[in-house]
Amino acid sequence: MLRFMPVGDSMTIGSAGEHTWRYRLWQHLRGTYGGPFQIVGPRETLYDQATGEPDSYEYADPDFPRAHLAGWGEGWQHMAPLIGEAVRAHRADVLLVSLGLIDLGFYTNAEQTVDNVRAFVAAAREARPRVRMVLLPVIPNIRAQEDGPFAEQVDLFNTLLAKTTADLDEPRSPLLLASAPEGWDIHTDTYDGTHPNAGGEHRIAGAFAGAMHEAWGLGEPYVA
Repeated sequence: MLRFMPVGDSMTIGSAGEHTWRYRLWQHLRGTYGGPFQIVGPRETLYDQATGEPDSYEYADPDFPRAHLAGWGEGWQHMAPLIGEAVRAHRADVLLVSLGLIDLGFYTNAEQTVDNVRAFVAAAREARPRVRMVLLPVIPNIRAQEDGPFAEQVDLFNTLLAKTTADLDEPRSPLLLASAPEGWDIHTDTYDGTHPNAGGEHRIAGAFAGAMHEAWGLGEPYVA
């Protein structure tokens, strides 16, 4: 049994009424992965933009394993202290991580954010030494188009993330950097310049699926 844990911020938890990329990836794995698997994590809810709380179960299609470790407004610095216990409790084998935009936007610069990446990886491995991780680079949002210094921090972080992934990769616990979602366009793949619409959900799921297929032979190429 292979256990996947999605880890992320608002783009991963999703909002009430959405499918989420987690759902899209589950559909893909269900059709292409040739063995038993589970989606695991300590949380299940969506974020309710009407109440400002992560307490909604109003998925567009609730009939799927909704487990995750994601939070609206949470980044690497928030998840690093949580990941060890989550991995240990849910016996996660593969972490699918999309974090960083919120860190760079509100909490830490690129170098400090990479320090939190290292802490996250160390904690996950301490909990489960053979855990595998797929890391998604930060996807530039509308702020990056309008705020030059922020865009520079996003670019710098993605460069540092690639170097850190290579530095920390090891055979026992592979660390894989996914490519940015192919063809991503904030005008057609998001509903507000940041958060994915249905098309964006497919592109993010495709980025994770493509990385796992190319590097590990897991599943098949993603087809929306």
